[in-house]
Amino acid sequence: MTLEMRIGLGQFNVLTDEKLAYIKQLGADDFLMNTPKLPGEKRWELEDLVDLKKRADNAELRLMALENVPIPFYDKAMLGLPGRDEQIEHMKYTIRNMGKAGIPILGYHWIPSSVWRTPDPAVLRGGATATRFDFEAHRDAEPTFGRIFTADEMWENYEYYMSRILPVAEESNVKLALHPDDPPIPMLGGVARIFSSFEGFKRAMDTFDSPYHGLDFCMGCWSEMGGHDYVIKAVRHFGGAGRIIYVHFRDVQGNVPCFNECFINEGNADPYEVMRTLKEVGFTGFMITDHVPRFVDDTDWHHRGRAYAIGYMTAMLEVVNKRQPAPA
Repeated sequence: MTLEMRIGLGQFNVLTDEKLAYIKQLGADDFLMNTPKLPGEKRWELEDLVDLKKRADNAELRLMALENVPIPFYDKAMLGLPGRDEQIEHMKYTIRNMGKAGIPILGYHWIPSSVWRTPDPAVLRGGATATRFDFEAHRDAEPTFGRIFTADEMWENYEYYMSRILPVAEESNVKLALHPDDPPIPMLGGVARIFSSFEGFKRAMDTFDSPYHGLDFCMGCWSEMGGHDYVIKAVRHFGGAGRIIYVHFRDVQGNVPCFNECFINEGNADPYEVMRTLKEVGFTGFMITDHVPRFVDDTDWHHRGRAYAIGYMTAMLEVVNKRQPAPA
């Protein structure tokens, strides 16, 4: 079955009946889980992955991706520490099990110190809140792992890891989708962030050139890097080469070193133009809301904020499709 560009949902780690119903009610047939809470401190077992897939199938939904394993699954691999080879073997095991379970995408990042945000949220229209980042608040942060890890080290570790993991992904029919550093600062907490620019992604895609390796294209992170034009440049280059696997459709106001997340239509980028360009370059994957503002009386998972973003995305996609019908 050939699928077209479409709307999905994600950013949750436990698959409940409520989540399945909510996804269906929003008209999204695709979803991903972010760092799913599954048994196993080092790897994921086949029966647990099969159970997730069966539950999605029974709800007439498509479980398209698992986005991120727990950082302790491969932190030594990211940092080049003793024990990385054992972690890599466990990652191979997990990827093989995903393939056997029929889960086609593993989203991943190269951020051992995780996503950083400045504590106090930004206040948006009507008192809605969203996350923000101000580098000045973190400039003097102590090294997260006790010392400086340079860009050269992080690249060496990345290439060591991918040269061993990608062949297993290819054999298992599982695509690997790389997420940008967030925030895209060259170094935070003493760890170089090598996926904070167009050049970093180009190097990764050129070095590991495979139909099973591409981008988890986070529009918000690319907007953090350089705004609307930077987003469009990346969509045209990587989307035109068929390397965008799926999209985090969110945006920010401002660029690094200081920005905040925002409503989907109030950021740096023109969301309609981004979606139109994705269609133009032949993108046929799914787009999720990713982070959203918190509305009044919202839940911890921001059901209201997600519904607003999904509605906006759905309307834009209908217009894009009417103006740019798929080739016959």
